Amino acid sequence: MAASRAERTSAAVRATQVQTEADRVAAEEAAAAEAAAAAAAAEAARPTVVLPVAGARLSSPFGYRWGTLHAGIDLAAPMLTPEYAAMDGVVIEAGAASGYGQVVYIQHADGIVTVYGHMEQILVEVGQTVRAGDTIALLGSRGQSTGPHLHFEVIVGGIDGEKVDPLVWLADHGVVP
Repeated sequence: MAASRAERTSAAVRATQVQTEADRVAAEEAAAAEAAAAAAAAEAARPTVVLPVAGARLSSPFGYRWGTLHAGIDLAAPMLTPEYAAMDGVVIEAGAASGYGQVVYIQHADGIVTVYGHMEQILVEVGQTVRAGDTIALLGSRGQSTGPHLHFEVIVGGIDGEKVDPLVWLADHGVVP
């Protein structure tokens, strides 16, 4: 028995609806794939290591002075200049500390620990995950300090590891102050 005209029309409408839905799903999948590709490209372009204070000048290098190791570098800049996480990591200490006034320690995935001292205001908390370039503090002159600056240290091999020259470490990662 031949299908009625109404049945043929209904079947054609259903076929069109199915095709329209398939086209919509394909467009959504293409948009999602494009967004994922853009996110991956942005992540690949994101720096893995950054200078912890932009526009600062080196006011004191790493090394021995007066028989004591100055285990970091001092980067002088105006009060309240933003300080940045040098690499992705997790804040393992943030708060008051003798000598530093206030300090932030960040543990990085490769066993590196970076230390930031003398800040006026800490903007992160213990346990917080940070990415390279995230603002972690505002520069200050707290603790044993002769003026506004960031005291920056790099420790290789965990918190009790070897303190290395941050300028060399930064240069090894393509960052030159």
